[in-house]
Amino acid sequence: MTNYLPNLKSLALTIALTLSAILAVNAQSRSISGTVMDAGLGDPVPGATVMVKGTTRGTATDVDGKFTLPLQPEDQVLVISFVGYLTQEVEIGNQSTITINLEEDIQSLEEAVVIGYGSQDKKEITSAVVGVKPEDFNRGNVSNPAQLLQGKVAGLSITRPGGNPNNAFNVRLRGLSTFGANSSPLIVLDGVIGASLENVDPNDIQSIDVLKDGSAAAIYGARGSSGVILITTTKQGKREGATNVTVNSFATLDKAANLIPILSAEEFVERGGTDFGSETDWREELIDDAMSFTTNASISGSFGNSNYMASVNYRDNNGIVNGVGNERLNTRLNLSQGALNNRLRFNVNLSFTNLAKESINDAAFRYATIYNPTAPIYEDTEDAIEDFGGYFQRNLFDFYNPVALANQQKFVEEVKSNLLSYRAEFDILSNLTLSAQYSQDRKNELLGNFWSMQDYQVGFGAAGSAERITRDRAQRIFESTLRYEIDLSDKLNMTLLGGAGMQFTKNEGFRARVRQYLFDQGWNNLGGGAIRVGNFTEVSSYANEDQLNSLFGRANFNWDNTFFVSASVRSETYSGFGANNQTGIFPAFSVGSDFTQIFDMGLFSQFKPRVSYGVTGNLPPSPTLALGVFGNGNRIDLDGDPLTQNDIFVGIVQNSNPNRDLKWETKKEFNVGLDFGMFNNKVTGSVDYYTRNISDLLFNVPVAPGAPNPFDPGRFNTASSTWINLADLRAAGFEFAASVNQIGNGKLKWTPTLNFTIYDKTTIESLSAGDLGFEELRFATPGSPGQNNIPIIYNRVGENLGDIYGPRLLGYTEDGQYILSTTKEDEYEKLGNGLPKGEFGFTNSFMYGQWSLNFFLRGAWGHDLYNSYRGFYENNDPGAVTWNSVITDKTPTNPLVVSTQTFNSSYVEDASFIRLDNAELGYNVKTNSANLSSLRIYFAAQNLFTITGYTGIDPEVRTNDSENLDAFTSALSPGIERRNTYFQTRSFTMGVTVNFK
Repeated sequence: MTNYLPNLKSLALTIALTLSAILAVNAQSRSISGTVMDAGLGDPVPGATVMVKGTTRGTATDVDGKFTLPLQPEDQVLVISFVGYLTQEVEIGNQSTITINLEEDIQSLEEAVVIGYGSQDKKEITSAVVGVKPEDFNRGNVSNPAQLLQGKVAGLSITRPGGNPNNAFNVRLRGLSTFGANSSPLIVLDGVIGASLENVDPNDIQSIDVLKDGSAAAIYGARGSSGVILITTTKQGKREGATNVTVNSFATLDKAANLIPILSAEEFVERGGTDFGSETDWREELIDDAMSFTTNASISGSFGNSNYMASVNYRDNNGIVNGVGNERLNTRLNLSQGALNNRLRFNVNLSFTNLAKESINDAAFRYATIYNPTAPIYEDTEDAIEDFGGYFQRNLFDFYNPVALANQQKFVEEVKSNLLSYRAEFDILSNLTLSAQYSQDRKNELLGNFWSMQDYQVGFGAAGSAERITRDRAQRIFESTLRYEIDLSDKLNMTLLGGAGMQFTKNEGFRARVRQYLFDQGWNNLGGGAIRVGNFTEVSSYANEDQLNSLFGRANFNWDNTFFVSASVRSETYSGFGANNQTGIFPAFSVGSDFTQIFDMGLFSQFKPRVSYGVTGNLPPSPTLALGVFGNGNRIDLDGDPLTQNDIFVGIVQNSNPNRDLKWETKKEFNVGLDFGMFNNKVTGSVDYYTRNISDLLFNVPVAPGAPNPFDPGRFNTASSTWINLADLRAAGFEFAASVNQIGNGKLKWTPTLNFTIYDKTTIESLSAGDLGFEELRFATPGSPGQNNIPIIYNRVGENLGDIYGPRLLGYTEDGQYILSTTKEDEYEKLGNGLPKGEFGFTNSFMYGQWSLNFFLRGAWGHDLYNSYRGFYENNDPGAVTWNSVITDKTPTNPLVVSTQTFNSSYVEDASFIRLDNAELGYNVKTNSANLSSLRIYFAAQNLFTITGYTGIDPEVRTNDSENLDAFTSALSPGIERRNTYFQTRSFTMGVTVNFK
């Protein structure tokens, strides 16, 4: 008999094992899938580690940030980590799909900071240097890279009063550093020195680093006095075979904001104004809501040892007035290639920008505010139709129909710029690298200006006028550096940098204007203008070249990551200075130490005091100031006979006397700072106090013709002025910045960042050199009618730059006349100052699941503005029968003032303000698409509200006078809001960002 028991046991064992396997498989059949995203940018994070907490089971995300992970019943928490991001733990619960938004690790990200000619670990930085990343940039319709930084860096002031989309931003770092045209920081774009912001679209910028103090900027020598801003464009692809395509598109609606209150037509007539029988809201007729559109597209990736990034950026920005706006197309290509096992590296950066602007005469804003509200827009009379195109016009002083002004004058500008940069690096040894970079920066401007024959302001008297202007700039730079790094001991590291550079710049331009057309033909037919000499005509051209040669070196020392020392020196020779002073030396030294490496600092995870000193220079805006250049004088008819023309010549005049001693403007800056981190760098920040002494500022001073020229021995003055090194200034300031990384333990996280600056206003130490110079310089007359002979900005030796002087208003008589403290200019009092005592920025970032909210407050305090609208159009004086009157909270009504408008203290207002400058709400849409990595939708708004006591158009700081076109004196007249200021705008933006695989 066969014994089946062993077989039954085997079968039972097999069945048991099979059942166990099935149960085990069923127990593990549950899995979780998800995507790991960058919380700030909405991009996928490839290579992130996803682990089950308490186990060794895990996986890594793919190139699209996606993962799938089998689970066991006891699995409760996932741990997600990646270099540069904060580790995050997520409850699994019953979820089968999940999206994790990783927050960037601020401490990790800020370890490398871009400095002059390289980068440095943040822990080693001993100067005042600030890095700003894309997640910190301002949001919304940002068309200029300067807007990205507005309010983000302590001591960096970025202003643009009014809402004109064509106006540039005024950028100043730590106040005024020169009278001349180079008061803005030096821009270094991808290593190209002196590049224009027009060469880069804000969407292409990867990071911006600001070198604030003299020590950090001294490596740039003669171009670093106003500070340095280093811009790095979008990084190229790094993952082999991976391609990333990003499209960002948005639309923006602009609306006029903060219009000054004025009298209605009925109120105007009741006050005695001339009644033309109509009722017109001139501002409503001039302005309208504006729509702007922007699309950015980029592709980046890598293959082999090659990396690439290409982008196209199109912007169509329109103003709130028809005929104001700009259209910009920017294309960029970045390529890099490695060879010889990556010992040899090549980089090519190409950028091309086409910009087309269209503008109106900004005076239209003034007349839209004060033009007679009873006047009609059009007039159906034979004279009006024939002479003025049917527009209502009257022969009254300063009385121009604003709608006609906007339509019968036209101003266009086309700008083509390209930046080409080629760089090669070779590792001679593992610690010795030779680099060479060549760049070309070209800018071509073509302007056209047109005044119709029927334009009452200009064209009617000129029988039509047209103008064409070209301005071309070409700059070539070659630089080479040698970098050597070595460990001198177990604890001491040294990095040496040496280099040389040459810069060649050429400027040339042409201008032609004619008048008296038979028909309106514009600037494309200047030959149609019959008259080419005299009023409303011009023919001129110019060209100049200069060269700058440089030698520089720097040494950095790091002892045990505890003590840090940096020293640099740059020598530069510039062809545009006097023969005796063409070379300047610019040294710098800084030292710092992280005390947490030496002592137990308790709650401090970083406590690094630092001290620095640096000398920087400033190039003049023209290379001809020292030469005593000759120019064109008047036309001379040698025989006086108008019937003969072969004896008519243009005479020669000397513009200024030569100065063989003309030299650099020099800034010496001392900085004491502290970088700190608290609670394991949960709180990070910095504190800085600086003093700066600026000497030898350039200025054109009057001299006696025929007297000996002290700057050209043995010769005499043949002109009435000489450019000399004139002024000395002193300034100081305190800066503070702090950020708290992710407050909150739940889903809601808040990251606040605050910075502020307190200025010790610029003091004028001297305005003279030897026997030449001034005790004071007065600028900025309010204008006409009746106030065009009395300057109101006084710059006196021993006092602050930009002081506003005038009579003080003591009250009013019973019949509404001024009671002033004086009518004598020499007895005027100081009424205020146009420069701020302080500025601040406060950023708030919130994260909740897929949602993000960012809003940004900015403000300034301690600056005054002359409110020119009140200064001219507030009173019920004789001119009020012609112009409308402004009515603000500060307008006196009892009694109603009837004095002829006269500048006095009542029109100088405290313009301190707080503004909700920027807000954005965004949502990262979950997507499982095979072709879509991420999708983000956002809504942004700019200039939502302003809290201020100022009653003018815009309380923004005015660092110069918009109506003073002299670059050397405009900076000496801050604090004036002119009547031609473009109205403020409030913007609303809706956009979407898509990343494709």
